[in-house]
Amino acid sequence: MSLEHPLRFGLAIVAAALLAILYVRLAARKTVHDLVYSNLTFFAQAARPRRWIPRALEGTFVVALLALALAAGGIHLTAPVPVRDGDVFICIDTSGSMAAADILPTRAAAALAAARAFIDESPRGTRIGLISFAAGASLIQPLSSDHTAVENALASIPPPNGGTAIGDALRLAATEFPPKGHRLIVLVTDGVNNMGVDPQQVSEWLGTQHIPVYTIGIGTPNGGPIPGTPDEATIDEGALQSYAQVSGGAYARAGSASQLRDALARLGRVTAFEKKKVDATSGFTVGAIALLIATFLAFFAIGKL
Repeated sequence: MSLEHPLRFGLAIVAAALLAILYVRLAARKTVHDLVYSNLTFFAQAARPRRWIPRALEGTFVVALLALALAAGGIHLTAPVPVRDGDVFICIDTSGSMAAADILPTRAAAALAAARAFIDESPRGTRIGLISFAAGASLIQPLSSDHTAVENALASIPPPNGGTAIGDALRLAATEFPPKGHRLIVLVTDGVNNMGVDPQQVSEWLGTQHIPVYTIGIGTPNGGPIPGTPDEATIDEGALQSYAQVSGGAYARAGSASQLRDALARLGRVTAFEKKKVDATSGFTVGAIALLIATFLAFFAIGKL
């Protein structure tokens, strides 16, 4: 929360305090006047069960005055607002380790299903692009707001084969983004980089450009054999956490196909919003005035005005 005009807020608080003091004095005088011309025994018995009502109304009155003072100060709140011009690249690992079957049916098949869930959960207007990477990076689908076309492009993702060049994929995404706007990268990989440019350096640079990398680690530490090779599939969680941290993103690991799909679906919903400062002056003003009117009417109804 922040105030655009703190001096106005201070003056409004002083005015509200003076108004409250004036009300208390007038109410005290009215009470004394009423007691002079009333049956004290009857009055005490009648007022006792409803004594909380004036106190509650006085509290409401104070809240309304405070809201009015905040409105006078030009209150701004940080709130999540819908993103209408977001640009997202999904970078999908297609290296040989993605053929491992520790995530059924394979890491690669689970990654494609999860990417489809992300596309489905992303709001209309969000432009999504696809990049696959193994020994190098390839642009499969340029940024597009046609989510049906992006889903269809998933069929063009090549089967698992070769090394892993994470840095090349991140760098390619950076070159395909517009120069400004709400931009982010979703990286789906086991994180074991062994080719191309250093992904750590690229991630750090992306952070300076306000392009966060959300890393989704796919696989288990002992992923089993990689088909057609003597190597074992694994996952480098430390590297993926580091890429996310230095770029301003976040990391999540998926040890099963359902976890991977759920993680990307949630991320699709999260990317639909971003935190911005919102001018709440009008809302506070209308709310305060409505509360004041309601409070005055209630005071009048119970005979306090």
